[in-house]
Amino acid sequence: MFEKLYDEQETINVRFVGFTTEHVRYDFGIVHTNMFFGKPLVICMQTGRSTLLDLNDINNYDYLKNVFNINSIKEAEDLALFFEETIPFVPTVEQYD
Repeated sequence: MFEKLYDEQETINVRFVGFTTEHVRYDFGIVHTNMFFGKPLVICMQTGRSTLLDLNDINNYDYLKNVFNINSIKEAEDLALFFEETIPFVPTVEQYD
């Protein structure tokens, strides 16, 4: 038995972006939705790893290294630069009133 917490349907905006840095290729799907406190869902198409990202998360290099299994701070910095340009600032919204 389970208690359904939510069951929402919406038309969403999805962006697929592939790019390379000096040493690494990345392919991401970025899902913009009204769910998840306004944070976009970012999915690495190569590994299947995903996370919700906002500006605080983007600037946390250790977090990016961990969630996307990145080996170096330099790679995390490159990825943060990409996300800063790609993911618009959206104020965090209260989802659970």
